[in-house]
Amino acid sequence: MNLPNKLTVMRLIAIPFFLLLLVLPLNWGNVSFAGATVPVEQLIAAIVFIAACITDNLDGIIARKYHLITNFGKFTDPLADKLLVMTAFIVLSANQIVPAWVTVVIIWRELAVTGLRLLIVESNGEVLAAKMPGKIKTVSQFIAISFLLLNNMFFALIHVPFGQIMLYVCLFFTVYSGIDYFVKGRSVFSDGLK
Repeated sequence: MNLPNKLTVMRLIAIPFFLLLLVLPLNWGNVSFAGATVPVEQLIAAIVFIAACITDNLDGIIARKYHLITNFGKFTDPLADKLLVMTAFIVLSANQIVPAWVTVVIIWRELAVTGLRLLIVESNGEVLAAKMPGKIKTVSQFIAISFLLLNNMFFALIHVPFGQIMLYVCLFFTVYSGIDYFVKGRSVFSDGLK
């Protein structure tokens, strides 16, 4: 197994630990820093999440630079990303940090675009590559989740709800990029629209 795939597998393995840190009643106390007070287990979960986000970027860079792109990586990398993001949003909704309807919209989009990509591959063998709106969506989701987990650390000092602002930025790009994918991939549905 090459290095990019190992990083992706590490990200998949990190997801259950991330989840358990947020749902188990660990009560390890709180940490106050940069205007925010964060439960220790939530801080550790944020660190795990941020590390997973870094490996997401790193595995792609390494795979492209050293020509280590594999079918395993093409399958597991986006799967790991979606599982990590969906897990984070579900837990944030369960903890009443993110409105449930936002999480539902994000999950619907992720599943719909994944289904569309599968249909396109099946119909013409092409992989629908991520476009700029999709990349902005991913980065804004990672930023929103990180700052929501950190209770707006740093921005709390100036009373700016940065995590919440980024939540709605990522929601916008989630919907926009989803529409963009379906407009560009609409030909796959042509047989059912006759």
